Amino acid sequence: MTFAPYTQYYLGFNLVPGIGPLRLARLIERCGSVEAAWQASAADLLAVGIDARSSAALAAARQQIDLESELERIAALGVRLVALEDPDYPALLAQLETAPPLLYVRGDFTPTDEWAIAVVGTRSPTSYGKEATRHIVGTLARRGVTIISGLALGIDSVAHEVALEAGGRTIGVLGCGIDLIYPERNRALAERMMQQGAVISDYPVGTRPLSANFPPRNRIISGLARGVLVVEAGEKSGALITVEFALQQGREVFAVPGSIFNRTSHGTHR
Repeated sequence: MTFAPYTQYYLGFNLVPGIGPLRLARLIERCGSVEAAWQASAADLLAVGIDARSSAALAAARQQIDLESELERIAALGVRLVALEDPDYPALLAQLETAPPLLYVRGDFTPTDEWAIAVVGTRSPTSYGKEATRHIVGTLARRGVTIISGLALGIDSVAHEVALEAGGRTIGVLGCGIDLIYPERNRALAERMMQQGAVISDYPVGTRPLSANFPPRNRIISGLARGVLVVEAGEKSGALITVEFALQQGREVFAVPGSIFNRTSHGTHR
């Protein structure tokens, strides 16, 4: 597996805490390239708002991380790295100000993935929610619409499964390292998805599935899609975080109505 020369520097920054998409974008703009940004001076770092703690972390990473060895380790896992400036980086996602500079990918992207819908909802769906998901997702997938979701239990899993059964494409976005499929019981599903789409993450390999990781990854779920469909969601459902990101990103939001007496419909009705 070969990588573009600049990929190792995106990988390096991905391993440095405290330098997110916005700060990195400003640093690259100031320095002229991601390679030059990796070697940025203290003055350059300060000029773009990178604090002393993050600057120290970058200095330590330069000394401690062998970028070529890291690339080899990623390749040995069968993982592709897709950087923001790569031609196959998802176009819709690239439009976001907070687009992840680097994606870890198992599977592939295709131009047809630009016509995509994200499907999200509760981890404990009713039979009605499952049936609605099967009906809507099956129709979309058969018409060539890529289905995006988070590989979680419940509505996410049903959406991925139905897309595969319909012969369509589906992409799952993880809230952990791509080498740690979560939840574990969806490992077989994820393997199938890699053949008809992709499983992706913006977290370094080895990152555990901590609860704090999931809200930020939801911006990628909505960012990959032209719209977000919420099937069932309670008032405090994580699916509504995806809705908030979608609205900020100018995406269409759709909701499946349900019983006014069912708590799994409170979020969708709101």
